[in-house]
Amino acid sequence: MPFRFSIIPIFLMLPVLSMAQAIDNTLSYKNINTGSYMRINYENDFFSSTDIYYTQGLHLEVVAPFAKRFPLSKLLLHPHFSNIRFGIGAEHDGYTPRNFSKPQILYGDRPFAACLFLKTFLIATDTEKKQRFSSSVSTGVIGQAAGGMEMQTGIHRWLHDITPHGWPNQIHNDAILNYQADYEKQLVSINHFFSLDADCMARAGTLSDKAGAGLTLMMGYFDSPFSPVVAGKNSFRIYAYEHPEVGVVGYDATLQGGMFNHTSPYTLPSSAINRVTFQNRFGFVVIYKRICLEYFQSLLSSEFKGEDFHVWGGIQIAFGV
Repeated sequence: MPFRFSIIPIFLMLPVLSMAQAIDNTLSYKNINTGSYMRINYENDFFSSTDIYYTQGLHLEVVAPFAKRFPLSKLLLHPHFSNIRFGIGAEHDGYTPRNFSKPQILYGDRPFAACLFLKTFLIATDTEKKQRFSSSVSTGVIGQAAGGMEMQTGIHRWLHDITPHGWPNQIHNDAILNYQADYEKQLVSINHFFSLDADCMARAGTLSDKAGAGLTLMMGYFDSPFSPVVAGKNSFRIYAYEHPEVGVVGYDATLQGGMFNHTSPYTLPSSAINRVTFQNRFGFVVIYKRICLEYFQSLLSSEFKGEDFHVWGGIQIAFGV
């Protein structure tokens, strides 16, 4: 691919307003260059030797033509780009304070919270102008019905680790209905070896209200996420990526409780929320034939007053079908 440079200045994207919906696989650095695939994404702060805050996330997804016929797919807005892929995913996220072994409420710390939801999404790519647009709708529940207590207690029992005792104080059941849109524009590209693009996002609903803007840098040997989808049966790709993002937070149900159910024993007041956050994600990806493997680390600045920066890691495996 020849050298490309966009006349859109990077700084024009940064002022756009920017965790709850923790796992996002629609951005360019998560691109799978096939029309249909299955992906498993697991995140845990065990990879950074901690067990606090955003403590675990699990996401299973399928991208395939049949997903276009899923009823919620009709709610997904998109420009009529040359390539559009539809997908369905299920996500489970868990959040705890710094000390989850104490049964009493730890005032001033993060509440216990768990989320379980279905995510219906699409990824639209304009291969001529090198831009991508994605939208998603998430439907599910935050609270006891998400099974966060059972999952963390079961894992710790299996590992013979400290038993969590604070989950009875978790945020109570409430509905999740969220909508998100992302836009990316390639700024610089050098063949298969280097890519820089800018992105912005907006999210609204009962779980998370947030907007953000960032950059994605990819270096190595990879298929451009802005090129036509081609199933490379004999391909080998290896690259690293960096994705810093600045966000502006309006509402976070995992900290403030659900919008409709106000009976939770403990939540953080609006005055305690840090409205501007910074997140950085760095990862390595190896692709061979139809298998994609990834390891990554994420850093997130404090989301509320008194919270520390938090680091976690994750692994991903995807299979082209």
